Amino acid sequence: MLDALPDDGQRYEVIDGELFVTSAPGEGHQDVVRLLVVRFSRHFDGSDVGAVMVSPAEVWRGERFRNRVQPDVFVVRRTEGKRPAYPYHLGGLLLAVEVVSPGNPLLDYHVKRDLYLREGVGEYWIINPEARIGSRGRGQNEPGDVIGLELRWKPDGMPTEFVLNLPTFFDEAFR
Repeated sequence: MLDALPDDGQRYEVIDGELFVTSAPGEGHQDVVRLLVVRFSRHFDGSDVGAVMVSPAEVWRGERFRNRVQPDVFVVRRTEGKRPAYPYHLGGLLLAVEVVSPGNPLLDYHVKRDLYLREGVGEYWIINPEARIGSRGRGQNEPGDVIGLELRWKPDGMPTEFVLNLPTFFDEAFR
C-alpha cells in the first residue's frame, strides 16, 4: 500500500506497521542536509568503509511492509569496497542522521531513535537546527548524549575521525 501512495511531496514512512506522514522539508532543513552530505562525502571520499546517502532513499528491516524509513542522511557499510544492494537494510547502516522536523520532533527523538538503535544502526544523530545542538545514540540501552560543541565519530576501518563542530556548522548552514 505504501508504494501506491501519491508522490505529493509528503514523506511516508512505516515503523512497526504504523504509517507516519511528514510534510516536505523546509529550506533551512534542506540547507542542513546539503551541508551534512558535503561534509560526510569529503570524509568518506575514496573510502572502502562507507557510502554517504541522502533521502529520499529507502531503508527497511524485517518485513519491508512493516518498516520502511528514509533517514535524511546516512552512511551505509561497504562490503569489499561496494555498496550493498538497494533498498538498504537498517542493519547495514553505520550512521543514520535525522534533521529535526518541527512538525513532529517525537518521531525523530523517540520513534526513529528506538527503531534505529534496536536494529543495530551503529550510531544515530539528531541535528536540531533551531536549538543548534546535536544528539547522539550509540546503543539501545545507552541514554544518549546531547551535544552543543562537537559531534565526533570514527567507524571501524576509517583512518581519521569525523568531527562536526556544531557552532561553525550551523553558522555556515544559515549564512
